[in-house]
Amino acid sequence: MIKDIRKLYSTYWEREAVRLKQDAYHSLEFSTTFRFLKRYLPKKGLILDAGGGTGAYTIELAKLGYKVVLLDYSKHNIDMAKKGIEKSKAGKNVKDAVVGDITDLSDFADNSFDAVLCLGGPLSLIYGKLKRRKAMSELARVAKPGALIFISVMNKFGALSIGPNKWPEEIATKNFINLATTGDDRLWIGKYYCHYFSPEEFRDEFRTSCKDSEIIDMAGLEGMATASQNAINELAKNKKAWKNWTDMHYRLCTTQEVIGTSVHMLLVAKKGKRQKLKATL
Repeated sequence: MIKDIRKLYSTYWEREAVRLKQDAYHSLEFSTTFRFLKRYLPKKGLILDAGGGTGAYTIELAKLGYKVVLLDYSKHNIDMAKKGIEKSKAGKNVKDAVVGDITDLSDFADNSFDAVLCLGGPLSLIYGKLKRRKAMSELARVAKPGALIFISVMNKFGALSIGPNKWPEEIATKNFINLATTGDDRLWIGKYYCHYFSPEEFRDEFRTSCKDSEIIDMAGLEGMATASQNAINELAKNKKAWKNWTDMHYRLCTTQEVIGTSVHMLLVAKKGKRQKLKATL
């Protein structure tokens, strides 16, 4: 097992760059996430896109007029993001693109951002519960009081549901049993570590790590399409069928059943506002 995910990102950055838009199935993660961003984000402000890869969300948010700081663990991703930002017409709104670790955001002061994003599952790639909690607390720390925090992670039940189609040979191994019982996958993409959360664990870990923040919404990003990737891509060729499917998906993606079946799930939280202490005599 290799604990340092930087090597993976540095080797496979091209794959990550196109993942969210490579086909109809993968586009559900991006489009569903963006619906929640549009629903909850303030009309303007400074956003931290932490673990933002090659800047897919950064560039789209910059186009909408938001000021964005992009942070990612991989220099390759940041270098590619800078090229994409430069080509976009919204580059002036990207205030910085830096290499950094979501478990240590000490370069940013408390209460710096009007919203904080950690999308696509970088939290799942952190080895160890305490470090994952540290990352969540850091994401909340740099958010302003009352700011929105958006985090998406990989879901254990969604991963198990696609196992027979995606990696049937691994189901015969101890790693599969470990994944099913603990959520820890020590053979992710062959040799890396990944933690798959259950929805309940995700909520509980966030509440433990960010006691002053309130969870206001959750969603399953691929939802009921999770176990039918090839069929979904075929379905998308029929415009009417695809519209009906996505309309259904957007209506049901916040139900507990759909959240539980999805490969990725999104949590939206609001950081608590500071309360003035009453003077005591």
